[in-house]
Amino acid sequence: MTSFDFSHYYTYQELVDYLHHIEKTYPQLVELKVIGQSYAQRDIWLAILTNKNIRNYLEKPAYWIDANTHAGEITGSAVASYIIHHVVTGYPQDTQLTRLLDDYTLYVLPRLAVDGAEKYLTSPHRLRSSIRPYPYQQEQDGLHRQDINGDGLILDMRIKDDCGAWKISEQDSRLMVRREPEEFGGDYYTLLPEGEIYNYDGYSVKLAPPVEGMDFNRNYPHLWAPEGTQKGAGDFPFSEPETRAEAEFWQKHRNINGFISYHTYSAVILRPYSTHPDEDFPVKDLEIYKLLGEKGKYFTGYECVSVYHDFRYHPKDVTYGVMDDYGYDHFGWFGFTIELWDAATEAGIQKDNYVEWNRWHPPEDELKLLQWNDQKLEGKGFIDWQPFDHPQLGKVEIGGWDYKKVWQNAPIEYLPDLCKKQCDFAISLALMCSRLAISRTDVIHVEGDIYHLVLEVENQGFLPTYTSEKALERKSVRPIEVTLSLPDEVSLISGKLEQEIDHLEGRSNKAFSWLAKGNDYRRHLEWVVKSSISTEVEVTVCSERGGTVKGCFSLKQ
Repeated sequence: MTSFDFSHYYTYQELVDYLHHIEKTYPQLVELKVIGQSYAQRDIWLAILTNKNIRNYLEKPAYWIDANTHAGEITGSAVASYIIHHVVTGYPQDTQLTRLLDDYTLYVLPRLAVDGAEKYLTSPHRLRSSIRPYPYQQEQDGLHRQDINGDGLILDMRIKDDCGAWKISEQDSRLMVRREPEEFGGDYYTLLPEGEIYNYDGYSVKLAPPVEGMDFNRNYPHLWAPEGTQKGAGDFPFSEPETRAEAEFWQKHRNINGFISYHTYSAVILRPYSTHPDEDFPVKDLEIYKLLGEKGKYFTGYECVSVYHDFRYHPKDVTYGVMDDYGYDHFGWFGFTIELWDAATEAGIQKDNYVEWNRWHPPEDELKLLQWNDQKLEGKGFIDWQPFDHPQLGKVEIGGWDYKKVWQNAPIEYLPDLCKKQCDFAISLALMCSRLAISRTDVIHVEGDIYHLVLEVENQGFLPTYTSEKALERKSVRPIEVTLSLPDEVSLISGKLEQEIDHLEGRSNKAFSWLAKGNDYRRHLEWVVKSSISTEVEVTVCSERGGTVKGCFSLKQ
């Protein structure tokens, strides 16, 4: 498999077949694991990437990547799948990728919403995460999105209405523009989603809540709030088998240092918190977050912003129960939600505010989008308005943007460049993990059968072995453990066979100063032993997030 297939987005079976092909082709670098089953009993597959010939994957610092938390955000699944391919096919030719697989572990979950994504990919329907009916078991009265004209798409309906808020643009008949507040005397329209009205009384039209209203990215424990406060939250934190499978994996795999979660859309890198201002961060953590965000802008071109300050859906609302807040606040991981792709950005539109633009923007921006569609997508992104006799509403016109293929996800011709840039950033972040190493093992013959042993251990990574100030606050990382294993013929005179030592700094605490504060990234330990024979003594140093390393002292008579 010498190239990645950018021709389409993978269905569930295609994705599973792809993962198994990668594992079969690169067995020394890839191990697949099922971390749980979905609501519909589909396996949730995780790829573990590391060089198996060099230590077990649990004994190396690890980085977590997931995607497709939301059913329709399949661009993320493509990026995650591409990362798997790029990393293993670049080994051992690429020195950076060789270092990554030899010294680190990547956990890549290409698709969390396996049920929802399958429905999204194989039908006209759009849904948030799960196919589980939520919060109601039965469909509610009102307008439900459906493909009523049978063209395989669910678009928009425009209906002539004297009270309508929209009119056809004089510059392009495809474009609907807002009616002026004081305007009368023209042809006006109401815009509705294409669909059917359940229990229509012939008069009232209201939008029904979606049948599948579950949102996995509101189901995590950090400041979780119930449905009345946070739509899509689920019955309780980790109530869904998909998010619970993640949680159980994270709890058992303690070597994770950080994460990326791929979503769409807006072409922006989001960082915590969703619920707190930056003033609530430990100062050092906020500095590192900003530094990592700048690295993201360098690789991807995306700005890195705080969700609370720059990506709120409403100025007075916050979003509860999201994954990146949980990852940082509970584990102390530095991580990002990356909103991939943005049609408006590709059309050359400059957004002053990511969320506000979606609520309101000038008609000139829409004209730019239509021009981009015509020139770059050969017109396929916008479906011209076509008359249709609606069984309940009478004469309507159906048309509009193909939201799934243009807005929510990148058109496939844009995938190669997008995947490459995101992959470079992900690799950069993974290589910033803490990384334990033994720098020296000295044996000093004192006299006779007495030996003085000195071990020097260091953190060669950018991040400290505790990851963040928040991790220290939460006590989410154990101290470094050192174990000296003595053969029967060797006895300990001084020192401890088992001991804990404080965490080691990395280079992150030197990112904002010229001079180091000593070698806080390195520590030495000492023992005195007695041995009457020539033998070897092994020492094991274990850092939950920095990895496990072993050294050997040779005692010679």
